[in-house]
Amino acid sequence: MSTSEKFQSVFVALAALGGLGLGLVLPVGDAAGHLVLPALMVMLAAVFVQVDAGHVREARSARAAVATSLVLNFVFTPLLAWVLGAGLLGGSPDLRIGLLLLLVTPCTDWYLVFTGLARGHMGVAAAVLPVNLVLQLLLLPVYVLLLGGEAAMVDMGTLVEAVLLVLVVPLVLAVAARWAARRWRGASWRDGVLVPRASRAVLPLLYTAVSAMFAWQARAVGAHLGELVGLLLPLALFFVTAPLVAVVCARLLRLPSDQRVTLVMTTVARNSPIALAIAVAAFPDRPLVAVALVAGPLLELPVLSLLSQLVRARPRADSPGS
Repeated sequence: MSTSEKFQSVFVALAALGGLGLGLVLPVGDAAGHLVLPALMVMLAAVFVQVDAGHVREARSARAAVATSLVLNFVFTPLLAWVLGAGLLGGSPDLRIGLLLLLVTPCTDWYLVFTGLARGHMGVAAAVLPVNLVLQLLLLPVYVLLLGGEAAMVDMGTLVEAVLLVLVVPLVLAVAARWAARRWRGASWRDGVLVPRASRAVLPLLYTAVSAMFAWQARAVGAHLGELVGLLLPLALFFVTAPLVAVVCARLLRLPSDQRVTLVMTTVARNSPIALAIAVAAFPDRPLVAVALVAGPLLELPVLSLLSQLVRARPRADSPGS
């Protein structure tokens, strides 16, 4: 494991704090906001370049992990979000909506990075990605209506545009890069040169995206610090409960260590960028909804960094149950 991977949780926290500080001191919010999506897109392209489509077919032998991931993300997590919001944020409907939007949207980007860093099963991780994406798009209005306490219309055009930019474009670029590399330089060059270079680029791009995200929304965070304090407890409870439940499920199912890692990451990681786009489009006159989604990654990203080390799968030579 490289030095960057060993200290990734520290670097993620520093990137977030540095972005917040920069955004509070200097008027860089608009410029930083324009940097978030490009950094995410390039980062995801680098992640997808490392994914061999052949590994996705391996998910057929990991049906238990895939099915458990879907149950945890679309049944357990929404119920947990409702309990946390109703029990701890009953007096702040905007924060409740923000918490709900964050927790009921499973991640379609960050978790691939941390799954790879923790030596998880990338085939399973890649296989659940499109399912997570489609189900959250279909179920999000249902969750807001039934669990949020207020009905809200989501601007589907803005949502589709965000998904295309953050997910589909990097995926197409990565597939094209792998195809071109194999065709013109050979599979050995692709696997020995292109893939390692893409791997080395992921963490710097991750830090850039995190820093830009928090610099972009620094003013909003500073203006609502008092309200955001109340959000920390339900977020902390989620980021403690979710990985524990995932680990317990993995042990009960006797999943191999790499599938256990993937289950933990897909259960914990949330879709902050897309959820933020939804909040801005659907609740333009309620800034606290968006601010709640900005606060989420302050805990989420360091937690994912720490988990990628705590649940890191051992090399395949080790026993699968270790």
